[in-house]
Formats: sequence, structure tokens, C-alpha cells
Amino acid sequence: MACDISMGRIEPCKDSVGGLDAIYIINEGDITAFTMDVTDTDVIASVTGSPNAYKFDLKGNSSFETTINSSTENGTSFFEQTLSVTLKKLDIDSHKELKLLTWGRPHVIVKDNNDNFFLMGKEHGAEVTGGSIVTGGAMGDLSGYTLTLSAMERVPANFIDASDEAGLGTAGFTIVAGS
Repeated sequence: MACDISMGRIEPCKDSVGGLDAIYIINEGDITAFTMDVTDTDVIASVTGSPNAYKFDLKGNSSFETTINSSTENGTSFFEQTLSVTLKKLDIDSHKELKLLTWGRPHVIVKDNNDNFFLMGKEHGAEVTGGSIVTGGAMGDLSGYTLTLSAMERVPANFIDASDEAGLGTAGFTIVAGS
């Protein structure tokens, strides 16, 4: 049967951590094709097109989660990818960019604190589904943005064959850092 698994999993070492380091936003349509790794077809080896990856640094209070949705009755399975980010400090340029982000359906590269890179919204893009622009009520409160992006895909977010930004460049992405 095509759905049969082919290996088990031992208890891993306790050497990983939670949290996100950065996200990279790629405009819808800028990636024209994906090349998957020859030996591991769940890993993206490279992309074609002209994908600029606009980097947003993150510190704390951001997460990426994939929920497995499977229906026995309907015979369907899909994966809902949810990215929640907090961007500190309000400014005019960020205001404009986040407005455009809300209107689009970008792909999002998520870099976790273990130096893993995942591509959110590979087939259908990601949608901003909520968030806030907040000034806070007290001196120590957040003055910034919170965003929630969601994507529904047939497979979990693919790993990208990269261990750092240079690897993203080798895979075909042009990193555009913020100001």
C-alpha cells in the first residue's frame, strides 16, 4: 500500500529548543518552481523564479505550529500551518508593509531557533488571518504589531535544504534585510 510507513523513531536527545529566530516573506508568484531533494522528497533543494525573501527578525513571543486534520468519514487529510509573530515598535514603513502583507498571499520561510528552515504555504500561500496594532497601556507594554498567518496544505511545511542564510541563497532566494 502507498501509505505504509517505512521506519520507526527512537527517543531523541534533549538538544533542541523552541522559538523562532526570523521569518522571510516571499511575494506570491515570485517562486515559479520547486526542486525537491533527490533522496528526501520532503525537502526543498532549490527554487526558480526571482524570489526576494524579505527578512523580519524575531525575539520571543512568536511561534509556528502545524495542526494535522484528518477525516475518516471523508477520507481527507490536510495540514493547517499557523504562524504567530510579534513585531516590536510601531513605525510608518512597517505600517505600510504590513498592510500590503495583509492583502497578499505570500509564501513564508520560517527559521526556528534550531536553524531549521521551513516553507509555509508552498502550494496555496499564507493568509494573514488576524493580528493587532497596539500601543499598550503601561510603559512596559508592547508597542508594535501582532500577526497571525495561516495556510492549509496537503503536506506539512517542507524543510528547506539550508542551515543558514547563505544556504537560502544557494537554494535560489535573495535575502533582503530590513532597515
